[in-house]
Amino acid sequence: MKPTVLGLVGPTASGKSGLALKAAQALGGEIVSMDSMQVYIGMDIGTAKATKQDQELVPHHMIDIVDPETPFSVAEYQRMARDVIDDIHARGKLPVLCGGTGLYLRALSRDMAFGEAQKDITIRERYQQLALAEGNEAVHRILYEKDPETARRLHPNNLRRVIRALEVLELTGKPLSAQQMPRDEDGPYDMRLYAICWTRHELYERINLRADRMLARGLLKEVKTLMDAGVNPQAQSMQGLGYKELFPYLKGEAALGDAMDTMQRRTRNYAKRQMTWFTADERVTWLNGRDSMDTHLETILKDIQA
Repeated sequence: MKPTVLGLVGPTASGKSGLALKAAQALGGEIVSMDSMQVYIGMDIGTAKATKQDQELVPHHMIDIVDPETPFSVAEYQRMARDVIDDIHARGKLPVLCGGTGLYLRALSRDMAFGEAQKDITIRERYQQLALAEGNEAVHRILYEKDPETARRLHPNNLRRVIRALEVLELTGKPLSAQQMPRDEDGPYDMRLYAICWTRHELYERINLRADRMLARGLLKEVKTLMDAGVNPQAQSMQGLGYKELFPYLKGEAALGDAMDTMQRRTRNYAKRQMTWFTADERVTWLNGRDSMDTHLETILKDIQA
């Protein structure tokens, strides 16, 4: 029997954090952040990181673990978060995932070996040189001869993936089309996932309001502190919503109103992509946003305690 993991997922500004906190308190759980930006130290307001008060109420994990100049991969998240989850289980507690980074959920759900798949730079360089000498089509023809199914899915100009398919074939002896893809149901945990559903208009209003609140709480100061500390605007951390939009304003290249409009628009677009991702996940139970938090909590408790 797989150990249970409760997850509050879904789009940004939908109310995940508040519900996760209540669920963790009710079930004796500990929260594991599943947010790709909350891993960074000093990025609190723009990432909607749990407050110190909330962290005192319930232990929070996978936040404040790398500095903003340090890249952080899905593979690193998978390894570290699984260690955290296993430790929580070992102490008789319930892990409560909270976040909207779909790739992080996939990494926890499936036995994926990110970054551990065999690689051979010699093979890559050989095919890259062939492409330079004879064109991408020459490399694609080789793939078509060895793995026609994968070749039909890849355009000759998608050279990186064409070469990767050939690399996998040479290293494993099996074509990419014959490789068994990991499935959620084969993962190590019994995932109980919930998301709060709002109409698009309601969700967008919540997003806009949250952006205004972040500004009122000191988001500009937070971004300026990072900028003054010399964090590269091109750093992975600075691509987070609310940060890359305010850099131009702080450098005098944009008006604050325009920067905020851009931030809100991009956040709405991101939420739309999140909705598409999580709607496609059949494990997710959708809770009506207009229902009370207590109603949501009751639904979750009945499932977890059944």
